Amino acid sequence: MVEKEIILTRGGIYLAKLNPAKTSEPGKIRPVILLNSEDILDSVPPVVFICPLSSKSESNFSNIHLKLLPRDNLEVTSFALIEHCRSVSLTRIIHPRIAQVTKCELSSVFSRLKLILDI
Repeated sequence: MVEKEIILTRGGIYLAKLNPAKTSEPGKIRPVILLNSEDILDSVPPVVFICPLSSKSESNFSNIHLKLLPRDNLEVTSFALIEHCRSVSLTRIIHPRIAQVTKCELSSVFSRLKLILDI
């Protein structure tokens, strides 16, 4: 049996299986942005740090949600749910990558994450 090579990209948008979700956590299969450094991703870690995307944004979070326009196989306008960033098992990630955020968008995700964490 030939094992399929896993290629992970920082800022890559992949589908992820986020169920089971608890209370207000985003669940189901949805797009996520991989946030780990390239060095970490190159080692194919058992867990990855992700930012889930949604087609909806609540107005009380509009200052921290990042709007992403459709591209490649990300077919609808989406919002990066910065307050829901978390680690998930690599087995939850569905390959291949469906899209890629720009360097500017990735920087904006990290800026908003720093705002939430007050760092």
